[in-house]
Amino acid sequence: MFQDAVDEAQLGEIASEEKTLSVIDLIFNGGTGSIVIITVLFVMLAVAMYIYFERLLAIKAASKIDKNFMNQIRDHVMGGKLEAAKILCAQTDSPVARLTEKGISRIGKPLDDINTAIENAGTLEVYKLEKNVSVLATVAGAAPMIGFLGTVIGMILAFHQMATSGGQAEMGALASGIYTAMTTTVAGLVVGIIAYVGYNHLVNRTDKVVHKMEANAVEFLDLLSEPI
Repeated sequence: MFQDAVDEAQLGEIASEEKTLSVIDLIFNGGTGSIVIITVLFVMLAVAMYIYFERLLAIKAASKIDKNFMNQIRDHVMGGKLEAAKILCAQTDSPVARLTEKGISRIGKPLDDINTAIENAGTLEVYKLEKNVSVLATVAGAAPMIGFLGTVIGMILAFHQMATSGGQAEMGALASGIYTAMTTTVAGLVVGIIAYVGYNHLVNRTDKVVHKMEANAVEFLDLLSEPI
């Protein structure tokens, strides 16, 4: 009896080992189509991560500005030192400084013209901040569909095997092919979710910078409206 118990335990261990399948095995056992689709998804993930961190650093740098910047601009403008104000803006690498410099260069013209110039410059700054961010949205939408395409291809091949075997196809082989094909959907969803979260985070950070630009533009226009 003891020997029988040992044999049963060994058989259980062998069965559990046979049922264990790593992610790598799932990818490489899915055939050429599955490998190609998984590779495409990994490339999309790498591109999405690069764009996310590159844009995040750029937006973070754009949001930094000295709290006394506008006070210094006010002192220079009120004192008639427009060149000093332009130099200060040129030395400050931020969208707010560039918008302010654009406004200073238009001093002497009607406020509407100055406001229009600042708005046009602001549009260009927003475009720079949002550079390549739309790629994340594309990845977020395309990755799940590409993953699902891989699953559909895998299912078609599994059912084709069933049809061509004359009903003699092993269920174990079919099940293996089916859950291997499902890995492409999982990979697509993971890539899509990561890209979607990254896209929304960048949009929120960009909106904060845009609000700061608008607030400083209004403050600058109010400054020009004050009597000297």
